[in-house]
Amino acid sequence: MSNPGPATCTIDTAGRGRGTAPDQRHHRDAIFVEDGRLLSQQGYPGEQFVIRIQAPKCAAAALPGSFAHLTCDPERPMRRPLSLMRVDARAGWIEILYKVVGPGLKALSQQPVGATISVLGPIGQGFVAHPERPRTLLVGGGVGVPPMVFLAESLKTRRAEAPWQTLVLMGSEVEFPFRARPSQILVPGMPGEAIACMPLLDDWGIASRLASFGGFPGCFHGYVTDLAAHWLESLDAQALGEVEMFACGPTPMLQATARVARRFGVPCQASLEEFMACAVGGCAGCAVPVVQPDGSLAMKRVCVDGPVFDANAVFPPVSV
Repeated sequence: MSNPGPATCTIDTAGRGRGTAPDQRHHRDAIFVEDGRLLSQQGYPGEQFVIRIQAPKCAAAALPGSFAHLTCDPERPMRRPLSLMRVDARAGWIEILYKVVGPGLKALSQQPVGATISVLGPIGQGFVAHPERPRTLLVGGGVGVPPMVFLAESLKTRRAEAPWQTLVLMGSEVEFPFRARPSQILVPGMPGEAIACMPLLDDWGIASRLASFGGFPGCFHGYVTDLAAHWLESLDAQALGEVEMFACGPTPMLQATARVARRFGVPCQASLEEFMACAVGGCAGCAVPVVQPDGSLAMKRVCVDGPVFDANAVFPPVSV
């Protein structure tokens, strides 16, 4: 059943609510609530889990960068917003990677296969890849990795649009939620030690590399944003003109990604991580300041106005 959601509002820079114009309510008819069925739950080191949920309405409408708001346990009414990592619209399932960071997600990690999980979604504005910039550089940190996998898979299915050349860089300070292996795909411009990849992406023919300070074999020792800068530095001006960056992860990583993008003069879209209550635009509790084209600031809701924004709009350069 389509969820109409509560009355929504936007917030101006003075913090006053004002009525939402009809053309700003498009998200209402695209968010569904359904009783999903837990198909599988796989645990990984660092209290990370990959779950697959039968949720056909969400799967049919989801786009890379969108997320779902899930119930974690019948005894806990507050939902948790979790990014979508993969979807299969034909089979009707969604897949989510999450890390236990509190009692809600701890309860979710204890749900058995077959359990009913209420799914509200898909929610949010997703990534938009532009064919005129087919060299797509995807940067994910920690639980910001899932949207990058979703976007990479989507670009793989859209190769008729443009000769996409996708490179996915992932960073984590705990073990990755997959068994890394040496990549079979050569990536010019990569440091010699950076040979580990995500097997799923490698099997799809999509290049990926891993970064960490954890000393894991085959990983670049450092920040994932440093690895991105290392690769971008290897490109000439013509190649840089074909690059577009996409990122998701903790705020410090996104700030660093925005700086790297500005340094090399490439556009960048960032998916923000923010605490949410309703996740459908009603409470405005996830609002963040966003620079408008005219230079003014407006408070935008991460849930329905985002979570994807232009990186320069949410992390503008600091004036000295």
